[in-house]
Amino acid sequence: MIKKILIANRGEIAVRIVRACAEMGIKSVAVFAEADRYGLHVKKADEAYSLGPDTVAGYLNAHRLVNLAVATGCDALHPGYGFLSEKPELAEICARRGIRFIGPEAEIIRKMGDKTQARDTMRKAGIPITPGSIGNVADLGEALSIAKDIGYPIMLKATSGGGGRGIRRCDSADELRRNYDRVISEAEKAFGNAEVFLEKYIASPRHIEVQILADHHGNVVHLFERDCSIQRRHQKLIEIAPSPQLSGEQRALIGDLAVRAAEATDYTNAGTVEFLMDSGDNFYFMEMNTRLQVEHPVTEEITGIDIVQEQIRIASGLRLSYSQDQIQSRGYAMEFRINAEDPKNDFLPSFGRITRYLAPGGPGVRTDGAIYTGYEIPPYYDSMCAKLIVWSLTWDGLIDRAGRALRDIGVFGVKTTIPYHLEILRNADFHTAKFDTSFVDSHPELTHYSVHRSNRDLAAAIAASLAANMGL
Repeated sequence: MIKKILIANRGEIAVRIVRACAEMGIKSVAVFAEADRYGLHVKKADEAYSLGPDTVAGYLNAHRLVNLAVATGCDALHPGYGFLSEKPELAEICARRGIRFIGPEAEIIRKMGDKTQARDTMRKAGIPITPGSIGNVADLGEALSIAKDIGYPIMLKATSGGGGRGIRRCDSADELRRNYDRVISEAEKAFGNAEVFLEKYIASPRHIEVQILADHHGNVVHLFERDCSIQRRHQKLIEIAPSPQLSGEQRALIGDLAVRAAEATDYTNAGTVEFLMDSGDNFYFMEMNTRLQVEHPVTEEITGIDIVQEQIRIASGLRLSYSQDQIQSRGYAMEFRINAEDPKNDFLPSFGRITRYLAPGGPGVRTDGAIYTGYEIPPYYDSMCAKLIVWSLTWDGLIDRAGRALRDIGVFGVKTTIPYHLEILRNADFHTAKFDTSFVDSHPELTHYSVHRSNRDLAAAIAASLAANMGL
């Protein structure tokens, strides 16, 4: 069994992994850039080591991270999500240095990171994919020819893309001509790979993904699906498990497709198979994420399975703790990404000092975060500062509990997406589970909220209490 893990990440996901290690009796080692010196993951881990003054470079230096794992006596490394989590080079260096990489093998990461290889693998396995180029397009001329055959609109995508980057919708040949060089330039700068492919644009789809686990003994299971349709500019805002939009038959079908996809790639560890569901209720493979997802807690809430601990067990060479027939889904869970952004100002980042933080509580409420009163949110990283996860036995109960929890949580000193989430909850289409990936764009009125009265009263109460305690 793994004894000590270096966590090659920061923020809430690093804290999440530290907590899993603590429950398993495993020592945890945190790393930090100087901007993160007072980060919660640094305070919670058993050991913590500086990566130097650069805000990002240390988290992206695979050799340095593995060297540090070796030097501190770690026998494993967990990449979290983002940074190097889907870079096969990190897994390869770990293997060479005798450090267990808590994720799939480098070959699988590389294969699934190449979107054209992934599409071809799924096509051969009988998994439905959207119509498009078989592989990468050689030039603009070939792209125009394929687009003419399958019909506009189309999506032009970076082969090594991810996170909503390196992607453009083209509604005509003229738009394809204008965007072709832009996507190639974005792809080369962001991913170091200028190759692109194209596929048919699915209008207003639902974004449904399935969590899978696979061990080194040939066992593969799915943990049901998550609905990630509420997103802005291809970035998820709210995630739900299971999807309130699927029937039992559809749920069984997409779970089976995900398991088949994992088996077709000889996958190991935790992964997510992502699908688009069109207006005709057809599923199309989109991509496979070879890492832990931001939204994994909603799956944990409905199944009772600790996915991070399962990752560690799998990397230790153990068999899965559960067979498919032992995994049950109970109730509904929803995750809200609490971002330090101003929804009223085009979601402009709002970094700075948190003057007061109050976490919500009560039945069915969980908060995964890396913030605390007095914490300074650095401007160098993603704006997500916490995740609010809510569970209830019924969909209506989930809506009610989520509203209560969002009104309970208090993050002062910076602007956040909390009021925006409350507006979404009040929307009739969301309440009746009638939404797709166009929801945010088709509801611009959601940003026209006023600050909730209870939050203003709470802020005033806190100020009065502080003044009284200080004898003012």
